[in-house]
Amino acid sequence: MGKVYRRALASEGGQGGPQPALRIADLPGSGVGPADKVVALTFDDGPDPSFTPRVLDVLSHYRVPATFFMIGWEAAASPDLVKRVAARGDGVGSHTWNHIDLTRLSDAGMAVQVDKTRALLSSETGWKVACIRPPQGHVNPGLVRRLSERGLTTVLWSADTRDWTVPGTDTIVRRALADLSPGAVILMHDGGGDRRQTLAALPRIIESVHVRGYRLVPICR
Repeated sequence: MGKVYRRALASEGGQGGPQPALRIADLPGSGVGPADKVVALTFDDGPDPSFTPRVLDVLSHYRVPATFFMIGWEAAASPDLVKRVAARGDGVGSHTWNHIDLTRLSDAGMAVQVDKTRALLSSETGWKVACIRPPQGHVNPGLVRRLSERGLTTVLWSADTRDWTVPGTDTIVRRALADLSPGAVILMHDGGGDRRQTLAALPRIIESVHVRGYRLVPICR
């Protein structure tokens, strides 16, 4: 569980109520057991007209799925990319309307950042989007509860490549695979900046995951 969430959980006194999903088995209805050798590749901050199609091309080359946590205004600007992701069988989740910290929002703010984004993504994908990844992983028990009341599962991750810092392709690959284990959820980005290093790392990550006997699956589908 993320450090920010652990601190917030302690301050609010215990582990009652809904919890964020850090692994595939944590997701309601995943059908995945804690020992199943499956992994999810997830991408934040898109859809980006320059980089998302190239990510999709790599995934299609290897015939593997991924999951995309999309920013609302980006999805509104590139509905064709949302439809392409959905048609491939990839997962789709919300990443808010414009990448804002949800922990400080009023109900009116939640209506824009959460409800508006969900409605748009649901319309474009053809299914009721049920997952959200709060920007930068900023969560607390109160927020997770408020999102759950909206029918949304909060999805975090188990491996953070920090590719947004542009640390080099080798570092992205190493971070993605460092703690590879059943049900891992790997965080990368297809938007929000120059993602050439992520694109270069992606084939190596996919090949290494397969060599280690894991299968890549979508979540939030």
